[in-house]
Amino acid sequence: MARVLLLAFLTALFGAVQAADPDPIVSYSKKAKFEDVRDDLKSAIEGKGLVIDYQSFVNRMLERTGKDVGSGRRLYADAQAFVFCSAALSRKTMEADPANVSMCPYTMVVYATAQEPDRVYVTYKRPWRPGGSAASKASLKEVESLLDGLAREALGLK
Repeated sequence: MARVLLLAFLTALFGAVQAADPDPIVSYSKKAKFEDVRDDLKSAIEGKGLVIDYQSFVNRMLERTGKDVGSGRRLYADAQAFVFCSAALSRKTMEADPANVSMCPYTMVVYATAQEPDRVYVTYKRPWRPGGSAASKASLKEVESLLDGLAREALGLK
């Protein structure tokens, strides 16, 4: 009986914690030309003194491989991802908790759907994980603040 009650309590607690968690994907959008927003995101990243290590052409990959996986559905007008890091913030997060190495590098995506090509989105994944020290949580919050500021700057939402 005690096990059943404990299981019920943990299930309720986990459900409440999960419901309180914010969406792991942050997304902003506006009506604009894809190329303009993409270039503005790139400029925002580089304007902070950060180096883009890799630019992924997600849409091209999906179009190239669609037939191979049995789908010809066009998802995006365009979709590209920028991969980069901040030496200072990454060091801070990893000094707070070595497991935070999994949060680096950062990826920000700019895309427009095939159905609505004139609405451009800038998205990123929240650098968050359960547990951890207060220092770890604070440093990851700084990373999120950086990413959020870059997304807003790229879309002129500052």
